[in-house]
Amino acid sequence: MDRFANIEAFVAVVDTGSFSKAAERLGATKSVVSRRVSLLEKHLGAQLLARTTRSQSLTSAGTQFYQRAVAILAELDEAEQSLETAATELRGKLKVAAPLSFGLRHMTGAVNDFLCAHPAIELDLDLNDREINLVEEGFDMAIRIGELQDSTLIARQLTTIRFATCASQSYIEQHGEPQTPDELPQHVGLHYNNVTLRQAWEFRSEVGSRHATIPGIRFSANNGDVLIAAAAAGLGIITTPTFACADWIADGRLVTILDDYCRKPMHMYAVFPPGRLTPRRVRAFTDFLAGRFGERPYWDEQIGVGN
Repeated sequence: MDRFANIEAFVAVVDTGSFSKAAERLGATKSVVSRRVSLLEKHLGAQLLARTTRSQSLTSAGTQFYQRAVAILAELDEAEQSLETAATELRGKLKVAAPLSFGLRHMTGAVNDFLCAHPAIELDLDLNDREINLVEEGFDMAIRIGELQDSTLIARQLTTIRFATCASQSYIEQHGEPQTPDELPQHVGLHYNNVTLRQAWEFRSEVGSRHATIPGIRFSANNGDVLIAAAAAGLGIITTPTFACADWIADGRLVTILDDYCRKPMHMYAVFPPGRLTPRRVRAFTDFLAGRFGERPYWDEQIGVGN
């Protein structure tokens, strides 16, 4: 009996919530996964999962064993990697999730460079703005921007995300340039609707005073790139992360306004599943991203913000 394979099957069923999803993760059939769990239960002399026709849940014995099983698998992975030295190549699979717009703009080059440097790494990159469940979906890590809602996740800060308020020169010529946020209600706004209006349009001055003033929203979308293109077409004012608009500002398609006021910066994190040792390949990729972006990332240097 392959005890580790059986333990791995059991953990995968608990993590994903079903035998079918566990089979997909492990690259096996559902019947094989079910047989492995049954063999494990027989070996332990205890029922780990209470099964029904529609679902399964941990028994008290299963809950206790799951916690130990996760640690066992993590320690095995760490033990295997500890035999590698700095001179040996990283190898294995990495499954990573990242926000769509950031991923398209800034993960592409990073991933290419990392894979060129480590040819034995296999990378599965999921670019999506939804908040994935790392454990259930089998991700090694995810890139997240903003406040972390799940306090159980292990997190490492990668960089600071700053914001710029922008409009096209044609919009300013037609509608004028607001000098303070209090003038925004007389202007047309473009809104990223994955955040609230207050979150998007609350500004802070250099002296610390707050201004929560909302323009008339003409166009909202759940993708920042669409809104940036609309702003460049003269359709309104946008407040957006500098990682998304730096190129547009640098080549003159957008100009910054309200430079004495800003949205509160956010942070970008690499987050990892809780309760497990982080594999060496995951740590290496995280270190690589932290070094590439840094506290003042290259897109902020490009437009002279964040000094």
